[in-house]
Amino acid sequence: MIQRTTRCCIAGGGPAGIMLGYLLARAGVDVIVLEKHADFLRDFRGDTIHPSTLEVLHELGLLDDFLKRPHQELTELAAQVGRQTVILGDFSHVRTRCKFIAFMPQWDFLNFMAASAERFPTFHLMMNAEAMNLIEENGRIRGVRATNPEGDLEIRAELVVAADGRHSTLREKSGLEVMKLGAPMDVLWMHLSRRPGDPPQSFGRVDAGRFFISIERGDYWQCAYIIPKGALDQIRAAGLDGFRENVAAIAPYMRDRLSELKSWDDIKLLSVAVDRLRRWYRPGLLCIGDAAHAMSPVGGVGINLAIQDAVAAANILAAPLASGSVSVRDLEKLQRRRMFPTRATQWLQVVIQNRVIRAVLQSSAEIRALPWPMKLLRWWPFLRRFPARIVGIGFRPEHVHASLLQPSSHRQPQSFTS
Repeated sequence: MIQRTTRCCIAGGGPAGIMLGYLLARAGVDVIVLEKHADFLRDFRGDTIHPSTLEVLHELGLLDDFLKRPHQELTELAAQVGRQTVILGDFSHVRTRCKFIAFMPQWDFLNFMAASAERFPTFHLMMNAEAMNLIEENGRIRGVRATNPEGDLEIRAELVVAADGRHSTLREKSGLEVMKLGAPMDVLWMHLSRRPGDPPQSFGRVDAGRFFISIERGDYWQCAYIIPKGALDQIRAAGLDGFRENVAAIAPYMRDRLSELKSWDDIKLLSVAVDRLRRWYRPGLLCIGDAAHAMSPVGGVGINLAIQDAVAAANILAAPLASGSVSVRDLEKLQRRRMFPTRATQWLQVVIQNRVIRAVLQSSAEIRALPWPMKLLRWWPFLRRFPARIVGIGFRPEHVHASLLQPSSHRQPQSFTS
């Protein structure tokens, strides 16, 4: 068994794990990030970089280099409801440097953050390394057991952070209580080519029992078709041609390329879940991101919440980690800080799911009139600032503390790996 020691071991190389690893390493804290895959190249992951995340990159001095990478910029959220088009959110007034959502493949974002973190000697990224269990001694988590192609790993750490997603292995092993809030829908993801004459930007369409979202990705659309929870088997039984026809009915401009969906292998299921841990921590263990609170795809804010968790965790825990004395009180402080935005966001998502999405999915009637909230957005454009604020910034945006922004050369790095 390979044994290593570090200040902080992070399970999961997603947005929360990589951002936290970067920030801790920048603060001179020795950190190991475990990523179970050989690379970050995985499809149908959230690809939105929100204004609040772009602001964090600006604070870190990374924004200019980041925006040199290929991406698309969305300045408005728009949807076609029935036969009418309505602008749901306007990002031009958000109080951040970047007044747009950037769309970029998540693997590009993760590769960028990992490459930026590797400049610090206390950052260690282990690919093909999957956290399998927790090491517990005298009621405190002391590390993780993991596997990689070279064999078994035992990593001892002052703090273990579970950032391994909504199906978190470490969350399951921890015994922490999960509160399930439910979701009435699942999402089918697919790629369809983008052609001249298509709508100019990302767009949502709602009508006659169907939801369809198309996100511009250069020469193709990343598309989401929302279905009732658990309805995939019924949809597949009706045949691929029937599914293509349903897509064409809600997005007629896509009809000429639906033959690109050659089999069900071209259509990926996202099983939607909304839940959160009642308590995010145990002595020596902290859960963040989807491991602490799985978000609905409504608003596409899951990545935003995960990165905000990471920034708050670094702000609160960098100093205790550097001194080797992370207390339960420190972990409780982090949860208190992040619980309000989590609860508020999930409450809003559940309301939209249950009162809007469920109602549309259960109806086959054509929508002939806009719901009154959308009429208000049409009549008073300044109201569009509020949805943009919630989606783009969130309920409690985090900023990197000044102590983490000092040049790393001014610190004595704490290296404990062996």
